[in-house]
Amino acid sequence: MTALLELAPGVHSLPGAVTSVVLEDGHGGALLVDTGLDDSHARKLLRALAAAGLTPTGILNTHSHADHHGGNAHILRAFPELKIFAPPLEQAVITHPILEPITLFGARPPRDLQNKFLLAPPSPARLAPEPGLTRIGGVHIELIEVAGHASMMYAVRTGDVLYAADALFGTAALGKHPLTFCADSALQKASAAKLADLEGVRVVMPGHGDPTEDLAGLVAVNLAAYARTTDTVLAAVRAGPASVDDLLARVCEQLGVTMTNAGAVVLNRAVVSAHLTELLEAGAVSMDVQDNRLVFVP
Repeated sequence: MTALLELAPGVHSLPGAVTSVVLEDGHGGALLVDTGLDDSHARKLLRALAAAGLTPTGILNTHSHADHHGGNAHILRAFPELKIFAPPLEQAVITHPILEPITLFGARPPRDLQNKFLLAPPSPARLAPEPGLTRIGGVHIELIEVAGHASMMYAVRTGDVLYAADALFGTAALGKHPLTFCADSALQKASAAKLADLEGVRVVMPGHGDPTEDLAGLVAVNLAAYARTTDTVLAAVRAGPASVDDLLARVCEQLGVTMTNAGAVVLNRAVVSAHLTELLEAGAVSMDVQDNRLVFVP
């Protein structure tokens, strides 16, 4: 059985493809931060809680991507009184998950895009408090706005432990997914850089990866990866006028990415689009309509 990993007294994580964080309230209860992709992860989380003698007091979803709230529904079946909190915009998607594949596809998504990676079960999320010091589920925490990977996202700090959510990725995750997902690549970079300025952080836990005591190093690795994607997209545009799909193919070839399913294509297409917007706003590329096609030109 997977056990909770102690990061500090009363602060734990559940290792896995996606990190869940467990914050004790000091009275046998615990706030759950992100519940994983599906029922399987949620069951492991509940078993680990029970083994530690803890009962969930609430759920905080840092953002609305399916791999961070897909376990909500299973946990609610066991604890139907729990309240779920999420940042603005993100709570709407968690409540109405079909919004995620609709946004990625641009219309009612085909069946191939209605899978657990893009369409989690719905759960009734409400707005989390605004960034700053607050209390959720009986636990005192600090919420830090780190939008960019998602339209809105919160990192969570308690004492000297920082859960960066998907503002920062572990080095293995960055290597496995060179096209790191983002809704706004400029904000993604700004949010990562902002975390480097935090003082007194002893342990940082990325949403995907292992805990580390080297916050500055982790930020630097992530910023380098994000910048590499921007540079690769720019180089793809400079190779000649092209649509987003043409540019995606060029970028994947350059980065050694092979896509084998529709979900990977729409996710990576969104990443290229985000970096194109950043380049457009910086004046590095232009957008034009040629032969009934939306193309990007140097």
